[in-house]
Amino acid sequence: MVKYATALRIGTADTEDILRRFNRANVQHPVYRALAELGKAVKTVFLYRYLHSMELRREINEGLNVIESWNSANDFIFFGKGGEMASNRTDDQEISMLSLHLVQLSLVYVNTLMIQQVLAEPAWQSRLNAHDLRGLTPLVYSHVNPYGSFRLDLNSRLPIDPPRFGPKSVGTQLLFSYDQETG
Repeated sequence: MVKYATALRIGTADTEDILRRFNRANVQHPVYRALAELGKAVKTVFLYRYLHSMELRREINEGLNVIESWNSANDFIFFGKGGEMASNRTDDQEISMLSLHLVQLSLVYVNTLMIQQVLAEPAWQSRLNAHDLRGLTPLVYSHVNPYGSFRLDLNSRLPIDPPRFGPKSVGTQLLFSYDQETG
């Protein structure tokens, strides 16, 4: 058992390879039974820590929320055929997933630039505390129209420039509409 644990730890063997050695016909093998019991013990210790620690539960929940947000954005962007792959060919599926990630990362990049532009304005800096800033995410897509035609002009840039200050700036307009909504 120590030999298998060491191989896993240093990366000379994959878990699947080790488990494949103990197929269904070999479930009575002593090493297999010992590894199964060790797995149960590790699971029990984790469940105890999870139930005992509110911080661990919160951390796991926040991580799951991030993953759900990522998957929701994937479903939104990859809307054709209900988000299912159009081909069974591995190469086509890889190209589809890489394209999906490229579009999603581009969306996050542009959203980050826009959020930075808004947050650079003094009106928002004094308005948001650390808790508010921690809740910001660039993975938003409600402003994106996935249908229709898109005209790309590669000779011009997006209107995301250094922050402008004053009554006509984007951040001031957002702050004004926020104040109207919340009363």
